[in-house]
Amino acid sequence: MSERWLSLEEIAAHLGVSEDTIHRWIRLKEMPAHKVGRLWKFDKDEVDKWVRSGKASHGGNATE
Repeated sequence: MSERWLSLEEIAAHLGVSEDTIHRWIRLKEMPAHKVGRLWKFDKDEVDKWVRSGKASHGGNATE
């Protein structure tokens, strides 16, 4: 049984960051996100794997 897709607000709360940070990660760090109409949706397992890979960590970007 697959889990439901999370909203931007839910994934921000799950990770303990702001919604602005999520938008920035999508744009700059290739965070796994899927556009459904006008909304961003997230697969929790994909996002958790992306975070564990170290791709969410700071470094190299002066805009963060």
